[in-house]
Amino acid sequence: MTFMKARAVWVSGFRSVVDNGRGHSVVVDLPRQDKGEDSGPTALELAAMSYVGCVATIFKIIADKRGLKFDGLEIELDASKGEKTIERGTAKLVVKSLAKKEEVENALRLTLQTCPVGVIFDNGGVKIDWQVEVLP
Repeated sequence: MTFMKARAVWVSGFRSVVDNGRGHSVVVDLPRQDKGEDSGPTALELAAMSYVGCVATIFKIIADKRGLKFDGLEIELDASKGEKTIERGTAKLVVKSLAKKEEVENALRLTLQTCPVGVIFDNGGVKIDWQVEVLP
């Protein structure tokens, strides 16, 4: 079992610095309309950012294992926040590759089955609809 560490230190207003105990930190804050200073993403935005970051990482791992070469990768997620949290979203994976679209879609399918942050979203009932675009 792997253990992770996370810590939050309040700075002022609604701003806190979160870190992972390995020297990496991020400022979280609220937007100005919510009485924050907008000095960083909200914690919920950070969760959405973590999701696409995880998908990008796992996609690269799976692509390497399958011999799927690509020269560019971009993922965009538009998430809808309900009363309390993210309820659903639409995402688009754009890959610059000579691979067939079916190969990229299969790699994404495998990615979504194993992405640890995606598992959290799935367990929370967050439905993400995916589109794939392959550019030469």
